[in-house]
Amino acid sequence: MAPPTPKLVIPIDLKKKPWEQKLPLHNRWHPEIPPVTEIKTGEMFRIEMVDWTAGAIQDNNSAIDVKTIDLSTVHYLSGPIRVVDTDGNPAEPGDLLAVELCNLGPLPGDEWGFTAIFDRENGGGFLTDHFPRATKAIWYFEGIYAHSPHIPGVRFPGLVHPGIIGTAPSKELLNIWNERERKLEETGHQSLKLCEVLHTRPLANLPSTKGCILGKIQDGTPEWKRIAHEAARTIPGRENGGNCDIKNLSRGSKIYLPVFVEGANFSTGDMHFSQGDGEVSFCGAIEMSGFLELKCEIIRNGMKEYLTPTGPTPLHVNPIFEIGPMEPRFSEWLVFEGISVDESGQQHYLDASVAYKRAVLNAIDYLSKFGYTKEQVYILLSCCPCEGRISGIVDAPNAVATLAIPTAIFDQDIRPKVNKVPLGPRLVRNPGIPQCTYDGSLPITKNPLLH
Repeated sequence: MAPPTPKLVIPIDLKKKPWEQKLPLHNRWHPEIPPVTEIKTGEMFRIEMVDWTAGAIQDNNSAIDVKTIDLSTVHYLSGPIRVVDTDGNPAEPGDLLAVELCNLGPLPGDEWGFTAIFDRENGGGFLTDHFPRATKAIWYFEGIYAHSPHIPGVRFPGLVHPGIIGTAPSKELLNIWNERERKLEETGHQSLKLCEVLHTRPLANLPSTKGCILGKIQDGTPEWKRIAHEAARTIPGRENGGNCDIKNLSRGSKIYLPVFVEGANFSTGDMHFSQGDGEVSFCGAIEMSGFLELKCEIIRNGMKEYLTPTGPTPLHVNPIFEIGPMEPRFSEWLVFEGISVDESGQQHYLDASVAYKRAVLNAIDYLSKFGYTKEQVYILLSCCPCEGRISGIVDAPNAVATLAIPTAIFDQDIRPKVNKVPLGPRLVRNPGIPQCTYDGSLPITKNPLLH
C-alpha cells in the first residue's frame, strides 16, 4: 500500500497578507502565542510558508523595495504547531522534539527568489561599512539549479532549507533573552571593540510593538499590547533553535529541539533555495516561499538526557542537528584565507569574526577581477554553496578563517594562472544589478592602497 499523502496543516495563499491567511502567521517568539493546529507524532504533515518578507521584495529590476523595507515585520513564521504523542499527551518542558525534514522546495508556481544587500541605515549586513547601498539580485529556478540575470555566468544547484525552525520559549527563557539583549544594546558600543570593526547596527533587536504580528491574538487588544511588549524578535538564533540559518538542514535532516512549553509550539519559516555559510549580506540566501514536509517524535526528558547546559540555568542549552545525506557535490574549490587583523591593520586577539570578514573581502576583491562588480560578488558569496570554516582558533594572536568557493559554478576558469587575468568577451559582465544610492552619513571603510 502506498504511503498516505502528507496532511497539509498550514496552507498559504500568496495573494493574501500574513494576517489574512486561513491560519494567521506570526513574527515574534512568545509562550502565549496560541497554536494554530495540532499534529501527532509519527504522522507526515506539510507546512507552507511565505518568504521572510511576505512578498515585500518584488521580481523586478529595482532595489527601492530593499531600501525602504520595514524590517520590524520580519520574519513571518508558519505555526505555532502543538505536538502530541499517539495517545494525545503533549510534549512537555524538558522533552526533546525530534523533527525530521522529509521533503521541501519552492511553492509550485512561485519558482523564483531574491538575494539583497540592505541599506546601511536600514538593516546593513556583515560588510555594511564596505557596501552601504541597497542592492538586489533575482534568481530563477530550473529544477535543482538557480541562475540570475543580475549575476551572469553563474549557475549552481541549491540546497533548500528553512532558515528558521524552533520551539516557543518559556516565560523564564524569554525574560533571559530580553534581559541579556537589552544589556548588550545599552552597553555594547562602549564595551565591545568588535563593534568598531563589524559596524553592525543595531547590536540587538529588542521587543517592539511596531510591525508585531501574534497569530491568532488580535491586534490592539489588551492581550496583544502586553505580549507585543514582551515578545522576542526572530532575528537571531537562540536556545530554541530559531534563525540558525544552517544551509545543510535540508532533505533528510533531523533536528532535536528543546521543549520549553507544553505542546512545544513548533514554528518554521524563512525558506531558502540556497545559502553560503554565514549568509553574509544579511538578506543573503536565495529567499523564497516554500513548503516543508516533516514528521516529529517526542523524546521524553530528552533535555536532561542529552543536552548539557552551558550557562547559569537548565534553560541554557542548544539544539542538536543531524545533517541529511543530500547536498551538491563539488570536487574543486578555491579557498580564501583571512586572519584577525582588520582593514586598518589593527591586531585582534583570536577573533574569528574579523578573520572571516577578511576572508570574504579577499574573495570579493579576487573575483571582481573576472568581470563582476564587487556588489555582485558580495551577493553571490552570500547565497552560493560556499563553505566557511574556522580553520584555527588556538594559535595566538591570529584566528584563521577560510571561505571555500566551488569553481564549477562559474562559466570560466577563475584559478590563478602564470599569465595575467585573461582579457576577452568572457570577462564582459553585466554590471546592471539593481541598486540604490546610499544617502546616509556613516563612514565607509576603504582600502588605503586603492584609494
